[in-house]
Amino acid sequence: MGEINRKYQIDTVENKKFLEQIRENLLNFGHQFPSPGGSSYYLGDDGTPWKDRNRETWITCRMVHVYSLGSLLGHPGSEELIDAGLKGLMGELHDAQNGGWYAGLTADGQIVQNKQCYAHAFVILAASSAVLAGRPGAKELLKEALSLYDLRFWNEEEGLSCDTWNTEFTYLDDYRGLNANMHTVEAFLAAADVTGEEKYRVRAGRIIDHVAEWALANAWRIPEHFTKEWAADLAYNQDKPDDPFKPYGATPGHGIEWARLIVQWALSAYGEEPEKAHKYIAISKQLFERAVTDAWNADGAPGLVYTTDWEGKPVVHDRMHWTLAEAINTSAVLHQVTGEEKYAEHYAEFMQYLDEKVLDHVNGSWFHQLDRDNQLIGTVWPGKSDLYHAVQATLIPFYTAGLSIAPAVKAGKLKQ
Repeated sequence: MGEINRKYQIDTVENKKFLEQIRENLLNFGHQFPSPGGSSYYLGDDGTPWKDRNRETWITCRMVHVYSLGSLLGHPGSEELIDAGLKGLMGELHDAQNGGWYAGLTADGQIVQNKQCYAHAFVILAASSAVLAGRPGAKELLKEALSLYDLRFWNEEEGLSCDTWNTEFTYLDDYRGLNANMHTVEAFLAAADVTGEEKYRVRAGRIIDHVAEWALANAWRIPEHFTKEWAADLAYNQDKPDDPFKPYGATPGHGIEWARLIVQWALSAYGEEPEKAHKYIAISKQLFERAVTDAWNADGAPGLVYTTDWEGKPVVHDRMHWTLAEAINTSAVLHQVTGEEKYAEHYAEFMQYLDEKVLDHVNGSWFHQLDRDNQLIGTVWPGKSDLYHAVQATLIPFYTAGLSIAPAVKAGKLKQ
């Protein structure tokens, strides 16, 4: 790479300023997300709403979380935006008859069927962050979200969560997946940090132990899709490899994201017992190494490919913005906990790639999908649906790795 620009280097004043400016641009970009009822519009390339698309619960939750972070950081207008999203979560997106939250609403206000574990995990995250921002109704929302999740999605015997119910909670789909469980770990850690209920941290650890076992059995490439008996289905969606939520094969971005969440959990669970935390940090290093080796610059151009087969060969070469955001986060976290220089080198590479290819320097936000030649496309992620991954990538590198990001920002827990 030659001499590295200081704005890409971890722990420099220049890098901090660079990410602060990116964050401010992101927070300014998303102000038009609320619909009149509070559910989140899908944002277009310039931040104006695409009102012909569904208003998804998971996107609404992410925007509540993002502007809760904005509120804690003093971003003007954040409180009104949080309250708008909470209105949607406590109103039009909430199923008063059957409990829980709809997957979303169509453009004309019809219910999007099914109850998704993925979306419910994000309700917990959103409510946890809104509690820290001191918003009215957030505590009640968090209490209801945790109670509903405990009742419908968590399986205490298995130590894992199921995936999808029908709207009435009378039929449970046989599919089991790790994407929902990954965001459950994130949500449970946030809930534990905010409420002090340690059972959620214990549950997060149970999920992580399963994931570590499956990853070890697959050369550190994490299976994503499972039967109802939790048998890995390695051929799932082979005919639809670029599915936005259930793609075929290994998803390196998830390997990277799991690595960060495992570090967070280990530090929070074993802060006083470093030898126990060390075991999990070693697992995180393996996951990160495998994912980056498989995905980064895998086809002769910069960027992280979306998916690979079980031998590590790229399947979908597109570059998704969220994968880069997680790579920035996890390289920073592993550098924080190990002090190893290779993670700082990765971080600088990822930051340069962000600046040169993924940042939209005209309209703000990040390009959500590039092809293998780093040209903008929208086959999987048109527009810029939300700000969650990108905003977190401007904060996680600076805060202590053992806390969820909103509690860390609230407490001012910068890394040492």
